[in-house]
Amino acid sequence: MSSPTPSAVPVAVPASSDHGAATLAGFLGWALDAFDFFLVVMTLTAVAHTFGRSDAEVALSLTLTLAFRPVGAFVFGLLADRYGRRVPLMLDLVFYSLVEVLTGLAPTFATFLVLRALYGIGMGGEWGVGASLVMEKVPPRLRGVFSGLLQQGYAVGYLLAALCFFAVYPHWGWRPLFFIGGLPALLALFVRYRVKESEVWERTREKSWSGLGRAIVRNWRLFLYVTLLMALMNMVSHGTQDLYPTFLQRGWGFTPERRAALTAFSMVGALVGGVLVGLVSDRLGRRRSIVVSLVAALITIPLWAYAPSLALLVAGAFLMQFFVQGAWGVIPAHITELSPDAVRGFLPGFAYQCGAALAGSIAYVEATLAVGRSYAEAMALTAGIVFVACAVVAIAGPERRGVVYGAGRPGA
Repeated sequence: MSSPTPSAVPVAVPASSDHGAATLAGFLGWALDAFDFFLVVMTLTAVAHTFGRSDAEVALSLTLTLAFRPVGAFVFGLLADRYGRRVPLMLDLVFYSLVEVLTGLAPTFATFLVLRALYGIGMGGEWGVGASLVMEKVPPRLRGVFSGLLQQGYAVGYLLAALCFFAVYPHWGWRPLFFIGGLPALLALFVRYRVKESEVWERTREKSWSGLGRAIVRNWRLFLYVTLLMALMNMVSHGTQDLYPTFLQRGWGFTPERRAALTAFSMVGALVGGVLVGLVSDRLGRRRSIVVSLVAALITIPLWAYAPSLALLVAGAFLMQFFVQGAWGVIPAHITELSPDAVRGFLPGFAYQCGAALAGSIAYVEATLAVGRSYAEAMALTAGIVFVACAVVAIAGPERRGVVYGAGRPGA
């Protein structure tokens, strides 16, 4: 795909007065979303033991969550473009909070799987609505750094999951962890009272469902490209995170406490990398920042998977997530900038979650590969392939760094 000439950054465009509150709401929404998702990652072997299932079977619940995320992105994304960003975001927060609490009460493995599928709907709805709300409110010249901060809510969620696992699981088991997942319902109250509707949406929204449908159809090529990019980006992320605690247990004999500690430390690297690379992307460009991060992650694979000592294992975990989430820190700005005004609530989020669904089998594939070889070999092989593929797709696509939201006609 050809790369449009980036729009000049209009320093005169002011930020919305509530862009800080909107950023906090989007950040916490995505953090708590990720927190709930990674509770399954942290407790995978414990859940398997409770229900008498294999690691691969419980990893299938991760695949189900990812597979149902497009449903949530479709429903909540359409609502966000037709009726505004705030109300769909609040509804989504309450929905996935309820499902998460119910997960902790699941009496059978079948019920557990159904609830993880329903959770996928809620998880899929949050990102697109929250990202469009935040990116439409922050100043264009700082969009990259806010993008990195917003996306690293995901890393913070993983960090919180690791810390809660460390504090709760050894004493009370895995079920109470999911009760903590009811907290996002309180965030809905914050959105209700502190966050205003997006001014960009109010100026550019389609006035009818038919108009919205036509705007979506006009951008089908862009949708396919972003879906492919997000499929590979999700393979990059989930391929290096989902089975990492299991790798530490099976390959290094780590206790639950040590697994949680190292995972938490790696998420510090993710948080720092996401924000720094997002900041750099405001100058270097979105695509080049993604590619540089992925090349650095590729070079880190031997240290990450085959570390000969504990100290190098810790360094590899930190660096891998620094570069992986560095690439991810660019994504909210990059794909919302690519999206036309009229479909910004729908297209980035739906393409993101369709990509996540396509990547949803990555943990299952790695767990299956590890049956005939080590977890280190399975994860290193998978990571190397997806890093290269993702870098190629990212550099081949378009970029609209610094574009002014709302400057064009609706649906353009």
